[in-house]
Amino acid sequence: MTEPVFAADPARLLVAAAAGIVLLLLLIIKFKIHPVLSLLISALFIGLGAGMPVPTLVNTVEKGAGETLQGIVLLIGLGSLFGGILEVSGGAQCVAQTLVSRFGEKKAGIALGITGLVVGTTVFFEAGVVILIPLAFGLAKKTKRSTLYYVIPLLAGLATGFAFIPPSAGSVLVANMLNVELGIMIAVGVPVGILSLLFAGILWSKFIGSRINTGLPSNIQEVREEEEANLPQFSTVLCIILVPLVLILCSTISEYIPGIDPVRPALQFLGTPFVALIIAVLFSMYFLGKKMGYNGEQLKKIMDHSLKPTGLILLVITGGGIIRWVLQDCGMGNIIGPVLEKSGLPLVLVAFLIAALIRASVGAAVVAMTMAAGIMAAMPGIAGLSPVYLAAMVCAINGGATAFSHVNDSGFWLVGSLLEIDEKTTLKSWTMMETIVGVTGLVCAVVISLFA
Repeated sequence: MTEPVFAADPARLLVAAAAGIVLLLLLIIKFKIHPVLSLLISALFIGLGAGMPVPTLVNTVEKGAGETLQGIVLLIGLGSLFGGILEVSGGAQCVAQTLVSRFGEKKAGIALGITGLVVGTTVFFEAGVVILIPLAFGLAKKTKRSTLYYVIPLLAGLATGFAFIPPSAGSVLVANMLNVELGIMIAVGVPVGILSLLFAGILWSKFIGSRINTGLPSNIQEVREEEEANLPQFSTVLCIILVPLVLILCSTISEYIPGIDPVRPALQFLGTPFVALIIAVLFSMYFLGKKMGYNGEQLKKIMDHSLKPTGLILLVITGGGIIRWVLQDCGMGNIIGPVLEKSGLPLVLVAFLIAALIRASVGAAVVAMTMAAGIMAAMPGIAGLSPVYLAAMVCAINGGATAFSHVNDSGFWLVGSLLEIDEKTTLKSWTMMETIVGVTGLVCAVVISLFA
């Protein structure tokens, strides 16, 4: 645990923190002020309210910005480059179409869920939705079924991929904050992601799709799939997507395999997350770019375009991280840590509850992830936990940050507008799906923690 740099009065700090969170909600929800600015204002309010001297507060803000971005800025940037090429080349569509053809239309929901899970580890949620949702509409048109029957598995796959499986931004962010090796995070996150997809995507889609019949959006006259001739080969796309995952896993496993001392440094270097992603981007540039007819100038434009959303998400992450460091440097961990320890609640449950409360209040999953991870990282005893337990805690935090999406979440409105469904239907379908993802992540985290 990082020791506080300013010993705030506990009562004053708790009041300031509570008021700061309320202020954050008012700024975002009531006054519609941009989340980045709202987060910074709230951080300053909390620090000043807790009595932190101005020079100390300024140093904490600057330190918080640097510490939060350290370790993730390259990963998010490289992940965006990778996802941009995957999108433009038709790689994502290729994966979806191949799986649908293999599974058949009756099990197409499973195929879309798997596609979402795979794609969700490489692209931002919003990008994944835009790329893949036409396929769900196309299947709904063919089968005359509710669009929810196909859209929900896709959305669940994207959500679980983002939350639990590196190199997604969500899983990498929290894993870095809790000092969890990404190889261990992959080993824990993959089964958690699969189970979450099963319950929230496959089973829930069948339930809700049979009870609410949502038609095609009015602007969808005819959904056309990309001709297979224009798409890369499925095996090529799959291999490229697996490259960073395999390299990171090999690096982690190499530490426990005797007799490979000569090659262990090379495996550890290649399995360094940002190195693994650089390799994946280079592979995608060649096999999904050059081999698909794109020249260097076109690839540069594709990658430039893919980086545009990263600025916003990095700034939001930074804002949430600054609040975390202000609370941490004021000694919030030392205040709530003993209270929560005395409560007797498992730390994974505490982590879930904190993230879920922030998620329900603020709406932004990334903010909930950042703040909850920061609070947990500041707690006494965290350093003594096993790597597997910490990976389970990452799943609990990101599960809580995924659950309870409602009207203050941009994802809620994105899904509702794309499907052209009202708020009540969105709550019944999307919100319940997100909550099932989160609760499944919690249950898995609790089970894993018992054996960690």
